[in-house]
Amino acid sequence: MSAVFVVGTDTGVGKSVISGLLARFLYDRGFRVITQKWVQTGSNNFSADIASHLRLMGRKKQDLKDCLSHLCPYVFKFPSSPHLASFLERRRISPAKIKKSFLFLSQRFDFVLVEGTGGALVPLNRRSLLIDIARELNLPVLVVAGNRLGAINHTLLTIEAVKKRNMKIIGVIYNNQSGKINRVILKDNPRIVKKLSGETILGVLPWCKNKPFLYKTFIPIGERIFARLK
Repeated sequence: MSAVFVVGTDTGVGKSVISGLLARFLYDRGFRVITQKWVQTGSNNFSADIASHLRLMGRKKQDLKDCLSHLCPYVFKFPSSPHLASFLERRRISPAKIKKSFLFLSQRFDFVLVEGTGGALVPLNRRSLLIDIARELNLPVLVVAGNRLGAINHTLLTIEAVKKRNMKIIGVIYNNQSGKINRVILKDNPRIVKKLSGETILGVLPWCKNKPFLYKTFIPIGERIFARLK
């Protein structure tokens, strides 16, 4: 079993898209692959991000009926950090339950892709962070950065936080989130981050609403990720 923890430089930078595309890439190559979201906020009953993964993979909930309860151990209605959403619903988040669900999936699939919640340092409660569970499970980290003005600072801080925990970084993917941002900025962000951090830039995903074309452009990125996982 191999696993990946997908960390964003912020909320809304494209973690769900990258997680879904990578899952499809591995699935198309014959691997048994599953995605997981440990804590989802802003959803009712079923994780909206897991649903997005399944759409990108071309799969349905019924295909995974034996695993559904483990795909997202915690779903909260209020769209906020897990610590606040759980407090408002008076439900304690148990790291042990999250680990149990992860291990359940890891025993049944070749790859488990775990999408984080928000940015890297998101609190579960007043004492612990979500990324600490990934560290305890020894998961390598895939950093997803929104390619926009301000991305340099966000990406370097995320890399620094991951390195501080002695976690392996697979690489960084930049996700273009709009066709309106200055191209000079979009080209410079990955270049300067690579220079300053020494981390591998796996590629830049273009801004595109056409899902088949988006997947086609992701394939070379998927190949680089796969090569670094082997």
